[in-house]
Amino acid sequence: MADETFQEETQAVIARFTRFAQEEAPGRSELYAHWAAGVAGDETIAGILARIPATRRQPPLVFAVTRMLGAPEGAYPDWARWVAQHADAVVAEASRRRLQTNEPQRCAPLLPALATIPGPLALLEVGASAGLCLYPDRYSYRYRGPDGVVALDPADGPSTVVLESEITGDVPLRMPEVVWRSGVDLDPLDAASPSDRRFLTSLVWPGESGRTDRISAALDIVAADPPLLHAGDASDPEVLRGAAALAPADATLVVTTPGVLPHVPRAGRERLIRTVRELRAVWVTIDPPALHEAWQPPIPVEAWGGFVLGRDGQALAAVDPLGSFVHWRAS
Repeated sequence: MADETFQEETQAVIARFTRFAQEEAPGRSELYAHWAAGVAGDETIAGILARIPATRRQPPLVFAVTRMLGAPEGAYPDWARWVAQHADAVVAEASRRRLQTNEPQRCAPLLPALATIPGPLALLEVGASAGLCLYPDRYSYRYRGPDGVVALDPADGPSTVVLESEITGDVPLRMPEVVWRSGVDLDPLDAASPSDRRFLTSLVWPGESGRTDRISAALDIVAADPPLLHAGDASDPEVLRGAAALAPADATLVVTTPGVLPHVPRAGRERLIRTVRELRAVWVTIDPPALHEAWQPPIPVEAWGGFVLGRDGQALAAVDPLGSFVHWRAS
């Protein structure tokens, strides 16, 4: 890398980590805010991180990779010293990874949408990561509403994964019958792989209590009965059609896109939505309200109050993107 280009990339790292320290990490992870502020004032460490491709140097990804590789989770000088000593390993690992947060808690808002679809169901998830959101029928749920708690458990008893969510409105709640599970991802993760498991749990920000245990328990469930995962770009119509063609004919095919569409460039996102609608499938999604214009009828974007849980373009509920609440709005 030429000196001038290297300096530009280093300054880009400093700017990115400054923004993260000031705007994104506070209130969610004080450790990450502390580390990011340290990088923003440390040209040596910023220069090391500048060796990572720009698309793979997001602060949460960089920090997760260092924790995965064994960095001490303490004061910035200790972390920076470790990074300097393991620079080649950090650059190599971050360069091959991508942000693939796989949160089973998203099944809490997905489940009411699935409850409106006649079964049995064949689930096909876009951006599946390790497939943790393909097992809504294997988790337990505790929905807290105005009239108390509604408990749902799998047919064979309570699960090791218990998902809690607040609900309002006439939310349909029942366990789906899932007979087939598949997913498409640019780089699928293996729930049985020690390194992939460690990476997924390292993506949990320090201070987010309960998430690591929940993800680990979900990974055990998935590893015991793995889904069919395809490596590919689902915005390519042939990739998505090929995956959908493998679904059993006697089940309702449901294509889910929970939280993935914001990470797909606009042209690819529009192509993906168009392909899903051409399939003989039900489309269930969780999206920011202003992300696309697929909502029919249109929704009040500014006053929606959360992300949108949608089925075939119909907005069903305002939801937390990670599943902490479901405010049902469908008639």
